[in-house]
This record gives sequence, structure tokens and C-alpha cells, in this order.
Amino acid sequence: MGAQIALHIALHGYSVSLFDISEEQLRHADSTLRSLMSRKLTKGKVTQSEIDDAFNNLDYTTDIAQACHDADLVIEAIVEDLDIKRSLFQQLNQVAPDSAILATNSSSIVSSKLADSIDNAERLCNIHFFNPALVLPLVEVVQGPHTSDATVKAVIDFVKDIGKTPVHIEKEIFGFITNRILAVIFDEAISLYEQGVASIETIDTAVKAGLNHPLGPFELLDMTGIDVNYGIKVLQAEDSGDPTQGPSKTLTELYQKGLMGRKTGQGFYTYEKEKP
Repeated sequence: MGAQIALHIALHGYSVSLFDISEEQLRHADSTLRSLMSRKLTKGKVTQSEIDDAFNNLDYTTDIAQACHDADLVIEAIVEDLDIKRSLFQQLNQVAPDSAILATNSSSIVSSKLADSIDNAERLCNIHFFNPALVLPLVEVVQGPHTSDATVKAVIDFVKDIGKTPVHIEKEIFGFITNRILAVIFDEAISLYEQGVASIETIDTAVKAGLNHPLGPFELLDMTGIDVNYGIKVLQAEDSGDPTQGPSKTLTELYQKGLMGRKTGQGFYTYEKEKP
């Protein structure tokens, strides 16, 4: 997710540093991004010159201080773990300029839970891209009670400048807009399956053909990752104080078996060469 966000921004003329703690992960990111751009070039969606310019704008580093020392904006896109995120933002508070906007790409952890990790929380917000970030236009800009209007305006202007469609969420709420609606669809789809009402394939077909969704709910769960969705449901239960909001029996079983969807080759569907 972070790699695609970085390249999309680089494609729009910004200088971007992509930071990770792992050299191997950065090499994998570069390989994946170049493969994605090659496919886009073949389809005529981008020129070779645009690709070259984008990769010239993008550098990779395992040195967080190097990545952030002159940043205007830092976007965190790491694991959905509050303690790990808090630790990272404490680091960012030390290495990024005081003027830099600091943002989390989290789809579920609101920035107010990170606010006491930095000195000036007025510059902190959620900037939530959608997966795949190189394709989907929506970006949710979530204003916490600590976030200044100036920060929100700067972020919305930036999101427009990189060719995305921003929506301003004026009050923090778990899951924001799109994922709250998606969660209801996911929960109902899994419930229908667990009740034996219809098969996974039938439910996906009904949603695609009847509601004109490009992917069925089970296909989308596999694409975003069973682990990601399992974690979100755990956080939802914790946030609401209602254990019934936690992961379903089916989602839990897949997670415990290590069947995380497309990334592992099996989730609700089995995948060979990315085809279910």
C-alpha cells in the first residue's frame, strides 16, 4: 500500500522517499512497482517518459531520518497495530521538520489515538487511500479534534493536486465512511454463507450482477487480506466495547490457518497466478 501511494505521488511530480525497515521489502516494492508500470505502459495508460520521471522522483531508504529530514508531508502506511504506530510517530516527531504534516493511512485507527505521540498535534490527521492506491480515486481526509483547519485545507489541496478525489470527514468515527458501509456488506455476506443460505460464489455473483459492484464481498476480502479484515474486526470490537462486533467464525478460522487471501494463494478462494 505504501509503495503504491509513494509511486502515485511521484507520478504527479513530487519528490518522494519510500522508507521501510527492510532492504528486502524495498527491493520487492521496486520490483512490484516496475511490473505494475510495465503493464500500464502496455495498455497505453502511461508513457515511458512518465514512468522514467516518476522513478527519478522516488528514492528508497531504510534510514528514517534521511527519509524525513526535509519532508513537507509524511504518510504512515504500516501494520494496523496501535502500539507500533505510536512508536513510529514518536520517531517521526524527532526526525521530521516541525512544519511537516504527519498523517496515518490507517483505515480504522483514528489519529487522535496518536496525538500524544507528537509535540504539535494540529498537523496530524488521517489520509486514507484505497487499495490499489494507483487505481482507486478516493482519499478520506479525517479531521480529528486536534487537527487544525489549515492542515485539512493543505491536505485536501494536495490530494486534488495528485489527481485523487478527497472527502472531508469532519468527525472521527471508527471505519470512516466507506469501510463502515463495506463492513455491513462483509458481515451480512459472511452471515448468509454461515447460515447456508447461499455459497460464496453465489453471494459474490449476486452482489456483482445485482448491485453492479466490480468485486463480490468475498473477492474483496481476499484482495484486501483476511489478516487486515480480521484485525479491523478485532479493533471494532475493542472500540465499541461490544464483543459481537468482533471477527466472524469463518474469518477467524481462515486467519488461524494462515489463509490470508490473494497474498498467500488461498482465502475464501484458491488462487493460481492471481486468478481465482
